[in-house]
Amino acid sequence: MYRVVLYGLLILAAISIALGFAGQLEYHGVSLLISLCILISVGVVTNYFFSQIFKVTTGIESSLITSLILFFIVFPVNSFSSGTTVALIGFVAIASKYILVYRKKHIFNPAALAVFVFFYLDSGAVWWVATPVLIVPTTMLCVLVVRKIRRFTLFFSFATTAILVYLIVSLSTKLVLSEAFFTQIFTSWPLIFFGAIMLTEPATTPPTRKLQIVYGVLVGFLFSFQLKLLFFYPTPEFALIVSNIFSFIVSSKYRLYLRLKSKTELASNITEVSFNKPSFFTFKPGQYLEWTLPILKADSRGNRRYFTIASSPTENEIKLGIRFNEPPSSFKKRLHALGKNDTATAGQLLGDFTLPSDTSKKLVFIAGGIGVTPFRSMIKYLLDVGEERDIVFFYANKVKNEIAYKELFDEAVKKLGISIVYILSEDEEISTDWKGEKGRIDKKMLKKHVSDISERTFYLSGPNSMVTNYKKLLRSLGVRSSAIVTDYFPGF
Repeated sequence: MYRVVLYGLLILAAISIALGFAGQLEYHGVSLLISLCILISVGVVTNYFFSQIFKVTTGIESSLITSLILFFIVFPVNSFSSGTTVALIGFVAIASKYILVYRKKHIFNPAALAVFVFFYLDSGAVWWVATPVLIVPTTMLCVLVVRKIRRFTLFFSFATTAILVYLIVSLSTKLVLSEAFFTQIFTSWPLIFFGAIMLTEPATTPPTRKLQIVYGVLVGFLFSFQLKLLFFYPTPEFALIVSNIFSFIVSSKYRLYLRLKSKTELASNITEVSFNKPSFFTFKPGQYLEWTLPILKADSRGNRRYFTIASSPTENEIKLGIRFNEPPSSFKKRLHALGKNDTATAGQLLGDFTLPSDTSKKLVFIAGGIGVTPFRSMIKYLLDVGEERDIVFFYANKVKNEIAYKELFDEAVKKLGISIVYILSEDEEISTDWKGEKGRIDKKMLKKHVSDISERTFYLSGPNSMVTNYKKLLRSLGVRSSAIVTDYFPGF
């Protein structure tokens, strides 16, 4: 995810500098190139300096992304003094990640905070990225980013609110609405870049879809409110940092520094990695965390991953179920090499893939491979609290030795009355004594084990391609979209 944003911003920066040299932008290519070099240099050095002082494991991508965002919104360098200002803005942005924190979690979008501070010095943002000549590559990048991180509801709640408020304010001031007026909304207003690149920053985004909609509406309102508030007019960066406070209030307010307790082989190529659980840490079964490991030479996927918490809130450990394929990524190599009492950093508790509050709802769980981890969390929780629910659980794997948590699930069958269907897809690995299903989940298999399909809510977890295919299958059976629950699990 971070690499997609980073590479996309680098390509957009290269296009912008080329257009600057070609005279297609208001600012010359030399000015843009100098600004970019200053911001990246200051960002990398500042990030390294503060990470060493505070002994924090961090990724280089984060500082580079912040520097690139600033490149697109601050005054480009045209003199020694403006170069100094650009450097200071870059420094303040990165420093804020380490200084303006609560329990190691930063509160404000660093780029927005830095330009807001310098706004009062008349050296803040000009948002030069919002120009007709850059609208096509900017839009392409933003669509890619929003699609990658699955933040469509957040972006569209923001954009819809921003446009509506802008139109209402414009009409109240008797501004004539013309075709050029509507064109300028998208080509000369930083709506798209701001909404896709800055608003969706994971560290300052609320944890659930409903809260993200509220967050998007709040930012959109402040973003477009052109009337004077007290002694100044709201700016895009002001809208974001005010809304960051709301996000901070409704989100988890800490980063976790966790100590490894054990590693246990669960199934073929699947290992359970257990960490200590701080007493203040709470979560809902099915949610996930972003994990960071110190890696000297990370591969192209970086040193951060999202993993679902496989343990129940009732347990005193934070468990992860990890598939280690060959060859493993640099992240999984490092994770596999962790010894007892080694530490990892976790934060950004997220996810809507949780049990419904209505315990009478009939449910169907469908898991593919390591996508079983959120269901392990839910079922262990139900066992520990003694809560019975009407659940039919389909658990699909290629071969028998890939099945994880079987003892726990079989216990739930006996104690809670859950119905579980194990499925293997590779015929040559299925022995004659296999009592589960064979092949892949299809209409026939679903109807065989679920007689009341239209009355149930379906939870799908697994690789994106699997989830997409099963959504289509369920829709073809007449299941309502609102009765199909999925979530974005970036670890797949």
